Amino acid sequence: MEQDVESPIIRKPKLPKQAREDLPKHLAEIDRVKKIQRYVQKDGKCNVHHGNVRETYRYLTDIFTTLVDLKWRFNLFIFVLVYTVTWLFFGFMWWLIAYLRGDLDHIADNQWTPCVNNLNGFVSAFLFSIETETTIGYGYRVITDKCPEGIVLLLVQSVLGSIVNAFMVGCMFVKISQPKKRAETLVFSTNAVISMRDGRLCLMFRVGDLRNSHIVEASIRAKLIKSKQTKEGEFIPLNQTDINVGYNTGDDRLFLVSPLIICHEINQNSPFWDISQAHLSKEELEIVVILEGMVEATGMTCQARSSYVSSEIKWGYRFTPVLTLEDGFYEVDYNSFHDIYETDTPTCSAKELADMANRARLPLTWSLASKLSQQGLPESEQEGQETKTNLDEQGKSEKTERNGDIANLESESKV
Repeated sequence: MEQDVESPIIRKPKLPKQAREDLPKHLAEIDRVKKIQRYVQKDGKCNVHHGNVRETYRYLTDIFTTLVDLKWRFNLFIFVLVYTVTWLFFGFMWWLIAYLRGDLDHIADNQWTPCVNNLNGFVSAFLFSIETETTIGYGYRVITDKCPEGIVLLLVQSVLGSIVNAFMVGCMFVKISQPKKRAETLVFSTNAVISMRDGRLCLMFRVGDLRNSHIVEASIRAKLIKSKQTKEGEFIPLNQTDINVGYNTGDDRLFLVSPLIICHEINQNSPFWDISQAHLSKEELEIVVILEGMVEATGMTCQARSSYVSSEIKWGYRFTPVLTLEDGFYEVDYNSFHDIYETDTPTCSAKELADMANRARLPLTWSLASKLSQQGLPESEQEGQETKTNLDEQGKSEKTERNGDIANLESESKV
């Protein structure tokens, strides 16, 4: 019995074609959400592959950047390969000089002056090439002054060896000191939320820095990635629309010491102005957030990216506070960094919310203005206004009576 309960074998029944076509809408919606293709992954990697690039020579014109952009295994392979090839090439050149001069035929002849002392084969020539290029100089194999071609080769190898060292060591240094790993300690909240803040509907997400060393001149940007069709019928895939997160007020410049909640006010200039809660769940959109700044330790520019699809934007939620005051310091609880809680939030769009507020505000404003205008008048003017109002009412009643008498006379005449 326990085995049946713990590991039941459930086989899904094969549905007929008609039943498969009539799946519930919520299942179809779940399937649609799963098929959403991200433009930027949650870890910041761009999900874009360049294909059919014909001008591949452009990668070779900027060979330094090309090598830096390679993966570590290819970078290390090229690093070892370049040094090995140069050592082998110049080792072969030293052996070739010794072979052409006949040094290999006079190894045991003490009266013969070779180009390189104690060079008796290709292996010793290869070792001499390594000693020359790396400036090790063990002192056993040395070049003599009776070999001008060897002196020229020594100069060429020294110059080319310095260039190879500068190029490859510089490439490895830049590869090691890249600020990409610094971005690993810059975290974004798993979800973005939409809720009310100061009476206005806002889109919010949270960012934080796990290190004690700060990001200098940190700034935040956000882009809405959504396909659109223009009025002329042109289809623009993955159109990028800027989301204002405080550019006009300077709130996009961050002092990222503790986690911060980045807020985007949904107003008339916002791309979310017409989007309601029901509409949001049907939208195929993605919000890309970009955090930039300089690493305090190295001074290099660092960039961290993340994204939120429509299913990761929670309507009617807020972020749980993570900052508490302890004895003499503030403590950040990163266990609650991604936590959110539900709050009362209108389900309508910001545009509908503004329209309802305007309709509710207009009658009240008109009545208050009329009362204030009446209270602001002097008593004589108020009496005159009341007298004028009474006269107008009497005139209207007399006019009504005359109209009634005329109507009666016309009816009698017709009879």
